[in-house]
Amino acid sequence: MPFTYYRLFLLSACIFVASCSQPPKETEIAGESQGTTFHIKFVPDPAKPLKIDEVRKQILTDLATIDLKLSNYRDDSEISKLNQAETTDWLIASKEIIDLLVISKTVYEKSQGCFDLTIKPLFDLWGFSKHEPKIPQPNNIEALKPHVGMSLLEIDAAQQRFRKKDPKLKIDLAGIAQGYSVGTIAKHLDSVGLHNYMVEIGGEMMVKGHKADGKAWRVGVESPNPLNRSLYKVIVLNKPDAKSVMTAGTYRNFFDENGKSYSHILNPKTGWPVTHQLRSVTVVHQDPSWADAWDTALLCMGETGAMAVAEQENLNVFLIYEVDGKFKEYESKSFVGSL
Repeated sequence: MPFTYYRLFLLSACIFVASCSQPPKETEIAGESQGTTFHIKFVPDPAKPLKIDEVRKQILTDLATIDLKLSNYRDDSEISKLNQAETTDWLIASKEIIDLLVISKTVYEKSQGCFDLTIKPLFDLWGFSKHEPKIPQPNNIEALKPHVGMSLLEIDAAQQRFRKKDPKLKIDLAGIAQGYSVGTIAKHLDSVGLHNYMVEIGGEMMVKGHKADGKAWRVGVESPNPLNRSLYKVIVLNKPDAKSVMTAGTYRNFFDENGKSYSHILNPKTGWPVTHQLRSVTVVHQDPSWADAWDTALLCMGETGAMAVAEQENLNVFLIYEVDGKFKEYESKSFVGSL
């Protein structure tokens, strides 16, 4: 998804449905929530009639509930209140937050510290939080670095609590929250008997089954060219099992100063934007929360590191990187077999 975790929250969607027509039997629900848009398509089961208004209402309720727990953009959210508690005492948190912290810490460790939810102070310092990017003073970056690191966070999942080893530690769940939101909506659709659907929130996507005409869902990956938004690749999801497709990119949220570009993707170990040539990471995974974490982690690592970790962790990954001004692509060994 950081390094920051806002990339698809603040960016325009990096993936979209590669389809031009809507079969008459597909039902679509769209709207706005969590500071972005959502689009949901599903094939109704004639044997289990649904009231579309009730489905829409529940979706909006679920998204609002998640926002109240996980959003860093509102002071009344649960995670904001936990961030305000500058203490090293144990803090009780909702199961949603604890579950996401456990996933995040695992990805943090497997990505050599590249997926770090505690980078919020640095992200704020660079001005990305308020859409007012600027180059901070190096000494200010250095002053914040000691207060950043998932290693400073202790999690007790059994007791549903966590502890900050540094009271100034701040947690930002934006790099995984949207994936979690997608998964929550998908579970609701499953619970009401829908088994052929597509859920998209702010560019994060999950599909299951097939379209109304029996064809596979098709997902487009955007070309990582900031000057020309176009379709780069179409991923055809032939297998009917549920899977999420998440893409993170360096090319939509950046700023130029003195002839140099600065990406919103900050390396938590240096506090500065990444400078590698990896432009886009797409991950296909059964769990959207894991996919959301991994695409951001791999994007931070760069093409060489991302390739190595993708094979080591058997991840289904598609990368686009740049060499001498031209785009190159890479598919992990398991990628095609996952579709």
